[in-house]
Amino acid sequence: MNHRVALVTGGASGIGAEIARLLAARGAQVAVTDLDPCNEFFCVKADNRKVAEVRGAVAAVEKQFGRIDILVNNAGTSGRSLPLEQVDEREFDDLLDTHVKGAFFYTQAAVAGMKARRWGRIISISSHFALVGAPNASHYAGAKAALHGLTRAWALEFARYGITANLVAPALTETPLTLRSVGKEELDRRAANYPLGRLPEVAEPGYAVAWLASDEAAMVTAQTISPSGGIAIVGY
Repeated sequence: MNHRVALVTGGASGIGAEIARLLAARGAQVAVTDLDPCNEFFCVKADNRKVAEVRGAVAAVEKQFGRIDILVNNAGTSGRSLPLEQVDEREFDDLLDTHVKGAFFYTQAAVAGMKARRWGRIISISSHFALVGAPNASHYAGAKAALHGLTRAWALEFARYGITANLVAPALTETPLTLRSVGKEELDRRAANYPLGRLPEVAEPGYAVAWLASDEAAMVTAQTISPSGGIAIVGY
């Protein structure tokens, strides 16, 4: 990935931070956005739910590095485990705005430069919940599932410019975010049900991202890769 510039949203911690580190280790210049500070990489504070901040972040990264070649729509929030009847408008809007609105407008802001250079990689981080569903998480699963429709549309719309669009849909992963929302005991309980007998390590989704961002994956677009230990099976 030498000479490529990558922007990882939500890259200050968790899966996003590991993706950023892996892309940097493989030669990319990396920028991140987050609500929290990050001293490892060029970082712009930006809220996915606010379009002006999203556009400002893309402009700041392009000013710093001159381009964005790889966009990783990773920023997200887990939401609370709630039955459908208990999901209020605020909770619903927060999940849709963070996951869907953010990814949509980051892509809109970054794709113009990719089109001009006729090369680009758009990779969005979904969830195995979007593939198999989840009780008490329809608001989260629905928000993540929306990324699949967006990605497939983008793949077709941008193909003639040499831009690919794909998804990585990991299973539950032990990160600060999931520990706060699910708890260690519940994560351990669920791990026992995975065919491979464990949850993904926090760095493992990044390997799929790095491959999709590389020249090796030039013919792969509109696809989903699920590092989920066999708990979700996709027709890849």
